[in-house]
Amino acid sequence: METGNFHHALKIRKDLCIGCSHCMNVCPTEAIRVKNGKSVLFGDRCVDCGECFRVCPVSAIIIDHDDFNYIFDYKYRVALVPAVFTGQFPEDISLRQIHSVMLELGFTHIYEVENSVDVLSETLDAYISKNNETKPLISSFCPAIVRLIQVKFPALVDNIIRLKPPLDISAHFLKKELLSKGIPSEEIGIFYVTPCAAKIAAIKDPVGETNSPIAGVINMDFLFNKVYRQVKHSNNQSCAIPLSPKLSGKSTCWSLTSGEASHAKGRCLAIDEIHNVIEFLERLENEEISDIDFLELRACDESCAGGVLTTSNRFLTVERLRNHADSYHAKDEPVHPDAFRNPTSESDYLNERIFIDEVKPRSILKLDENMAEAMRKMEKVNRIMQLLPLVDCGVCGAPSCQALAQDIAQGEAKIQQCIFIQKILEQKGEMSLDDSIEVMQGIWGYGKTNKYRDIKGF
Repeated sequence: METGNFHHALKIRKDLCIGCSHCMNVCPTEAIRVKNGKSVLFGDRCVDCGECFRVCPVSAIIIDHDDFNYIFDYKYRVALVPAVFTGQFPEDISLRQIHSVMLELGFTHIYEVENSVDVLSETLDAYISKNNETKPLISSFCPAIVRLIQVKFPALVDNIIRLKPPLDISAHFLKKELLSKGIPSEEIGIFYVTPCAAKIAAIKDPVGETNSPIAGVINMDFLFNKVYRQVKHSNNQSCAIPLSPKLSGKSTCWSLTSGEASHAKGRCLAIDEIHNVIEFLERLENEEISDIDFLELRACDESCAGGVLTTSNRFLTVERLRNHADSYHAKDEPVHPDAFRNPTSESDYLNERIFIDEVKPRSILKLDENMAEAMRKMEKVNRIMQLLPLVDCGVCGAPSCQALAQDIAQGEAKIQQCIFIQKILEQKGEMSLDDSIEVMQGIWGYGKTNKYRDIKGF
């Protein structure tokens, strides 16, 4: 159960984990258990939303990314940067300063992801018009949401729009641009600066396609710290003119909440923060909500501005980006003679690569591939639930009584892990105090239980 079917950027460092259960309690898909005093990730349930990363008090949960020095394996090193990266910096630091420092750090080209928004937007309008009988159509922008629907709302996978996000479109465009200049493919390395764990997982293991043109991923907080430190300590006022054209107001705000929904046709809603999304999808699945044409769903509060790898306050980031969007004038910035063309110049080429394959369900609710066995396990879950207290205290090492019942049905837990059941069995004489302590040690570890053995009162 450690690895599951997905690639995961989230890793738990056992040497640092104290088994506090903060991560277990906050996980929206119940993908974490506590065993032997350490958190255990169930890979088939995890959607890499990063909620566990946010709450860990000892930084035992890390987000694995590529070594920065990996960029030097390539002669042409392209940084694919989302708009929220520039939104991390104070207003007095210009885009040209940021790009100049990134070039000094070793990149040969810097390109903003949202430059391909116009290509996507045009195709998206046509897609929505063509598939207007499917309601609601759900944006595929956020990879954590795509995985969430796969595992928790499998009946809605056919509603996911089968179009690549700007990240992948821009990567395809950049690769073609550099190849057209006669640069060998093996010398081109495109590296995405990510605000979240889910995008790392999506690049390493794309949903709906076989591979990604992106060579590696760099965590945004890591690169921000490097760039910001160098900007503050640099007295060099001569800044390079960006090779990437300045983003339009529409493109700048695309990754923010309502960035897509405000430009889609029909009745459109934008919902951010994963628990809000789950609540809404549950109502949608229960047919309590209808007549919605388009749903923009984002796992993070304030969308990508609130990604787990961002460093600036998300509300300030949104304010900065909206200010950038409001002040956009196409002729304001000088154009570099070697600047990349507008991706719309390659619309035909990109439209051939913009579609993803069918997104398949990977339901966590499926107890077994064999229907008869699955029914038997479901009946067992129902019987166990009648015995459990339904208080979801988490002392058993599972996030809820329902999760414990499913674990027992799958042979991964025992009913004696429930503290209420233990006390009843002790009262009946069917379980000794030492047996209870042994069960607790199996969940919370030896250290948490052994220190209470000699307690005589206070």
